[in-house]
Amino acid sequence: MRIFRFLIISSMLLAAAFFLSSPGWAQSKEGTNPPIISHSFAVEKGQFGYIWKIYIEAEDPDGDMLRIASVVHQVGYGSYPTDWTFIKPKYSKYFKGYLQWNTSSSRTVYLREWTEITLSVSIFDRAGNESNVVIFPFTFETGVKNPYGYTLPPPFDQGGLPRMGYIAINLIEPTMTGNGLRRD
Repeated sequence: MRIFRFLIISSMLLAAAFFLSSPGWAQSKEGTNPPIISHSFAVEKGQFGYIWKIYIEAEDPDGDMLRIASVVHQVGYGSYPTDWTFIKPKYSKYFKGYLQWNTSSSRTVYLREWTEITLSVSIFDRAGNESNVVIFPFTFETGVKNPYGYTLPPPFDQGGLPRMGYIAINLIEPTMTGNGLRRD
């Protein structure tokens, strides 16, 4: 009985330490300000393998932006683990740029037509503050004409925007088994 109680208490303490130390659960430092995503843009349709650019303008009054959190939710599958992109020190106060996601995957040969995902993006600073969350819906469609022929809206229409990093999430086709064969 003592061993069981010890294991339960140890597990609870370990879980509490994990959640309190992770950025989403940490208490932000008093007197600090969270980053703000002021503008964002991304196209909403493209074929599997599309190079998707997610445009973001953000600033932090304290100048301590640290990393960008990208979370994908796929209808029929669920949410994927958070992908982190660290922000270069020269962009820790302000940036206007894009994240690039090459949606093809070495693990998935194809993704079902009309597969819907949502990408949630937020920014964390060194104090543990999280910015507002912006959500980008996307549908995989093969019939999209010239998916790269879009016009960027202001303030992203000036050209020469830096790539802030890559999103490294490999999507899964939920109807496929581990050997690449379809389940019916």
